[in-house]
Amino acid sequence: MTPTLLTGPIAPLAGTSATSAIAKVPVAGRLWLGAGGFEGDAQADRRVHGGREKAVHHYPFDHYAAWRADLGALPLLDAPGAFGENISITGMTEDMVAVGDVFRLGGTLMQVSQGRQPCWKLNHRFGVPDMARRVQDTGRTGWYYRVLDPGMVAPGDDLVLIDRLAPEWTLHRLWRAMYVDRLNRTELETIAALDVLAEGWRRYAQRRLDSGRVEDWRPRLEGKA
Repeated sequence: MTPTLLTGPIAPLAGTSATSAIAKVPVAGRLWLGAGGFEGDAQADRRVHGGREKAVHHYPFDHYAAWRADLGALPLLDAPGAFGENISITGMTEDMVAVGDVFRLGGTLMQVSQGRQPCWKLNHRFGVPDMARRVQDTGRTGWYYRVLDPGMVAPGDDLVLIDRLAPEWTLHRLWRAMYVDRLNRTELETIAALDVLAEGWRRYAQRRLDSGRVEDWRPRLEGKA
């Protein structure tokens, strides 16, 4: 399968005093993909975006039709890049891809590290006050890769599955455990010990096990302008 590769700069986020690099556009030529992500790509708030476990964001283009059905014919949904993704492709969704899956893209190797936890900037990106919550509630979240082996990539390079280390832990199952069946101790115990999953997500699971409570999502989903 051949994906569209996208990058973007930091820019003002409409309707807020904040900045964001959520607006991504397709790249035209070869570029370096390193441990921190694609050459020429940016993250406005590196406290919560980017880094080793969120080096590359993949959002299934398959979901765009469902969003058009939900939201109407928004121009933003006419082409990839609406969700801040670096990789857009058809034929790969959260119920097919698992944490720990290893893919080759051009001269690189990438590994699925975690699902996406949508944030309030999506609300302003789409002009839909609860867009981040909708993304979370539907499970149409996309996911992130860590880069195992840096190298050059280019438009036209295929994304090829190389290995599966935890095929039973699809991103859909992970989403369900985190956002639907939220205090299932059996699932949480497995998540907390899932070594191919990003450490931050393992900590979420362990905190729920220790406290018996689910964390407050409102700051992430609602934020402030």
